[in-house]
Amino acid sequence: MNVKGRLHLKGETQQISQKFAKRDFVLETDDKYPQLVSLQLTQDKCGLLDEFEVGDAIDADINIRGREWTSPKGEVKYFNTLEAWRFNQDQTEEASYESKEADDIPF
Repeated sequence: MNVKGRLHLKGETQQISQKFAKRDFVLETDDKYPQLVSLQLTQDKCGLLDEFEVGDAIDADINIRGREWTSPKGEVKYFNTLEAWRFNQDQTEEASYESKEADDIPF
């Protein structure tokens, strides 16, 4: 799957355990009703976000991860994670954003 948007928030890498690291980030989509989509990088992929700055247009390839969890009370809950694994600078998004900025000029 794929998600395109502007980098809205860029979290730091968190070392959860000796064997697991993660990094959260948020993309803002360029839809009619923009969405703030929370995504995650794990392990050796955490560094992929280093080359991007807040505001950059990103095209992210993602996998959807899901898991079941049973609470101590026996309640079953389900959790989803959107895990990014590859980024591309989104050139079409950059052009779209620049044309929108030009449209905002009052003269």
